[in-house]
Amino acid sequence: AHHADVVTQADRASEELIRKIIGRAFPEHIVLGEEEGARGDDARHRWLVDPLDGTLNYTCHFPVYCVSIALEIEGELRVGVILDPERDELFAATRGGGASLNGAPLRVTSTARLQDGFLGTGFNFHDDPAEVRETMRVAAEVLLRARGLRRPGAAAVDLAYVAAGRYDGFWEAGLKPWDVAAGTLIIEEAGGRVTDLEGAPHRFEAGMIVASNGLLHGELLGILGSA
Repeated sequence: AHHADVVTQADRASEELIRKIIGRAFPEHIVLGEEEGARGDDARHRWLVDPLDGTLNYTCHFPVYCVSIALEIEGELRVGVILDPERDELFAATRGGGASLNGAPLRVTSTARLQDGFLGTGFNFHDDPAEVRETMRVAAEVLLRARGLRRPGAAAVDLAYVAAGRYDGFWEAGLKPWDVAAGTLIIEEAGGRVTDLEGAPHRFEAGMIVASNGLLHGELLGILGSA
């Protein structure tokens, strides 16, 4: 297997448990999980489950990984939770109800300029050397302008950190719906912005997700779009 596609017993066990819990409460709901695809027949309700985001980190004992669960009702994200078991942090949001971390309200930062920005990104593993070089080139363009750039390796944690005001912004290409669904809602409910590369509201099929406190979003999009 490709080193980037490590699937641990923990992934499978986590998804199985989540499916069991949702299935008991809402037997008809569709559950879309990273490991098993979609199951269920009530198309109005769809759960998006990443049972272990940051699998490679987990297998290498690098303590940045999480569980991410979101609920869509009729195509709209309504509930999102991200659990970081290493730090015992539960990020959560409901549409219109705000975002929280272990029950305390979350708010994005008020950093207005990219030069003061502390940002996160992610690199999907590519077999194509040209893609890898392009990803790094774009990252370098941001790094030259921002105050700092980090790449811990678990996108859902990164998104939660934008909502919590630990990052001012984040971007990554090639993510799946279950990677970003909960984090998108949590950021929006914390006052931030999540778009595609053109600045339109982010759709799951978009190639790139760009998230920020909203204030430096335009500047970040400008660099990513022209890099």
